[in-house]
Amino acid sequence: MLTYCIIRLIFVLNRPNLYLFIALILINLTACTEDAKQVTHKRSSDPSLCQFSAGDCVKQVDDIKLAISLSPANAPSEKPLTLRLLASTPIKNVQIRLEGRDMFMGVIPVNVKQTDEMTYIGQMVYGSCSSGYMVWRGFVSFEANGETKATVFDFLADNNG
Repeated sequence: MLTYCIIRLIFVLNRPNLYLFIALILINLTACTEDAKQVTHKRSSDPSLCQFSAGDCVKQVDDIKLAISLSPANAPSEKPLTLRLLASTPIKNVQIRLEGRDMFMGVIPVNVKQTDEMTYIGQMVYGSCSSGYMVWRGFVSFEANGETKATVFDFLADNNG
């Protein structure tokens, strides 16, 4: 009953501007659908992102090539993920962490275990983002030939496209 009274009051107070009020509501609704189209377009247009479904994400650090893979490849939020790092030469003291590239989502450490002198495997889980477009940045640091080296890789969460 109270809702009906409030709606009636809005229409009575806005009677002289009723057409303007309806036009503003329609414009607002149309703007919402265009935002959804922009997000869909944005998903497929960033070539800087790693596409794990197409294969490993390869990063070159000086003379060392790192091949990073993620399983499952579509990087679903709130599900366990396995990250594999394969180096072209022996490396040690590998540390990996995830952070949101465009928005703060906390710092997520990746628990990395060495399987041989050039291969590391880690487990992680990250939360979902309400925007529908969440890019994560992985920070990889390691030692090679007595020097500390680092690189980053970016990927889209919930990448079903």
